[in-house]
Amino acid sequence: MRGLLPRRRPEQQRGLHLWPIRRVLVLAFAAAVVAAAAVFFIGWKLLGAQGLASEQRIGSQTLFDLAKLSFGVVAGAGALVALVVAYRRQKVGEDEVEREKTRLHNERFTHAVDQLGNESEAVQLGAVHALAGLADDAPTRDLRQTCIDVLCAYLRLPYTAKADLPEGDAQARHSYLALREVRHTVIRLIRNHLRLAPKHPHSWQGHQFDFTTVAFDGGDFSGAVFSGGTVNFFGAEFADGTVNFSKARFSDGKVTFRNTKVSGGLVNFYGAMFSGTRVDFCDAQVLGGKVTFRNTKISGGIVDFRDAQLSGGTVSFRGAEISAGRVNFSSAGFTGGTIDFRCAKFAGGTVNFSGVRFSGARGDFSDAEVSASQVTFLGAKISAGRVNFRGAGFTGGTVNFGAEFARGTVNFSGVRFSGGTVDMSMASGVPPTGLIPEHRGYLPAGLTLPPDWYPMEA
Repeated sequence: MRGLLPRRRPEQQRGLHLWPIRRVLVLAFAAAVVAAAAVFFIGWKLLGAQGLASEQRIGSQTLFDLAKLSFGVVAGAGALVALVVAYRRQKVGEDEVEREKTRLHNERFTHAVDQLGNESEAVQLGAVHALAGLADDAPTRDLRQTCIDVLCAYLRLPYTAKADLPEGDAQARHSYLALREVRHTVIRLIRNHLRLAPKHPHSWQGHQFDFTTVAFDGGDFSGAVFSGGTVNFFGAEFADGTVNFSKARFSDGKVTFRNTKVSGGLVNFYGAMFSGTRVDFCDAQVLGGKVTFRNTKISGGIVDFRDAQLSGGTVSFRGAEISAGRVNFSSAGFTGGTIDFRCAKFAGGTVNFSGVRFSGARGDFSDAEVSASQVTFLGAKISAGRVNFRGAGFTGGTVNFGAEFARGTVNFSGVRFSGGTVDMSMASGVPPTGLIPEHRGYLPAGLTLPPDWYPMEA
């Protein structure tokens, strides 16, 4: 276990680098003289004095006042020296306290990591909670990040999925369930800390989370706030169960699911909010599983499925609201799966299907509302696939269908146009079936076809 954990960075030297005492005293005295001169000058101006009255002889009272002034200057100088020395002593004491905190933290850290490598899942569970507590008590941000790195590294360790268990082996199943509980506890602790406000002393927002190549069979990130840091799911596999990101918030950071594989189960972003961030699903594979962004709000963010592969699975944006955001499926390949944008609202955002290959897949935009947005299929190839806009409403938006068709189906029945357009003038290939299924001789205003595609009178 210890050999697989991330290598800890060498501790930075925590020396105070204090200036020599002589230099400090000289500067302190100089500052005191400057301050005294400034106060005297300001008082002189405020009193409106024109000059000093001359005295031919010094009386006893004046001599006594000069003596008191001399003693006051000496006392002030001594107080200044004492203040400087006390300040330096305080700083040295504070540094010693921080050193002691770091030493105790390192001892507790070493003990917790040893427990995390124990063969007993119960001991591992205790170690996970101990590391989370250590992260909360860490004296520096770097030490907190180290604890988070270890928890993420634990999830990256080799893990036997449920489907790979020997059939009928009860002991193997019990071990799997126990280990699964430990792993899900790690995820739950990370989620709980990401729910805390950034100013909370135990908040983990803005830290780095490395989930590369992790095998997920469930886990709850619901309500987490991914802000300011980087969350990396590169190459992770979602094979079973539900990984829940519902009502999570993504802002001012980067979340990457590049090269991930969804072979079963559900990755759920229901009700999540994307603002000013990039969620990267480039080169992801959805093979039989489901990724849902149902009822999400994308405002200024980017959800990128460029070069993704969908085969028998589902990617759903049903009911999503896209305003000033971007959803990108360019150059993706869909064979037998479903892209669901039913009831979605496009207001100022962009959905890009340029270069997409539909082969037996289904793209459903039925009852969607498009206003001041752009949906483009430029260069797409639709072969035996189906794209459905039944009942959709277009008010100022544009759908550009410069695609190549081969035995595909496009359905615009019941579409409502009031200022919006669907431009198929650059489409090529075999005209799709079901283009105007209800009125063969009628094209609704806003729909443009290539010259040789216009339907004949029924």
